[in-house]
Amino acid sequence: MEYKDIKENIRESMGLPQEEDQPEVLEEAFVAQPKKFDLGTEKLSQKAKTAHLSLYNNYVSCFNKTSAELDGIPREDANSSCSLFRDVKLSEQFNMSAVYLHELYFANISSPASELTMDSLTYMKLARDWGTFDAWQRDFIACAMSARSGWAACCYNTYLQGYVNVIVDGHVGNVPMGCVPVIVMDMWEHAYFRDYLNNKKQYLYNMMSELNWDIIDSRFHRAERMAQVSR
Repeated sequence: MEYKDIKENIRESMGLPQEEDQPEVLEEAFVAQPKKFDLGTEKLSQKAKTAHLSLYNNYVSCFNKTSAELDGIPREDANSSCSLFRDVKLSEQFNMSAVYLHELYFANISSPASELTMDSLTYMKLARDWGTFDAWQRDFIACAMSARSGWAACCYNTYLQGYVNVIVDGHVGNVPMGCVPVIVMDMWEHAYFRDYLNNKKQYLYNMMSELNWDIIDSRFHRAERMAQVSR
């Protein structure tokens, strides 16, 4: 049985109307909607917040644009040397990661009432995989300080079946396969230079002092559910 026959049988079984004959067109375009974030922290200036949110909105626009462009590019001409498909596909991936990382970062910072309890899932998992919570914190700071115009992220790794800290250069460089981010810190220069100049360690300490552990803990709970099905 051919694919079109299988699809028609499914439509009939669900009581859906028949499709009109259409040429086979690949449609993979994604559309992201920019999210709103309440950055209440006083450890970043309003100018820095406004500029950063504007940059994020631009990444959303670029992601939507490149994703839509892919629909019109022939796959038959793709190659590793001079391929329009390769160029636009990599641009889509770059902007998608930029959007996703910024949304995770904005959501998990800016909590002046930041508090992490020792009986939370987050605390217990970080202490388990690093020996102590303080050891995790030292390792995360080292990753953040090592990033080259990029990010530090704590992730659940489906291969290792545990949590790891990773260094991300740019938006896509060096991320191991199978990583699900639960804590994200922006270490691009635009995140800190307006307010902290080249003192990125002070910026990092200030952002970590206001991590939103409620948001982060909800991510750990989701990661643990994923862990159950990835084993």
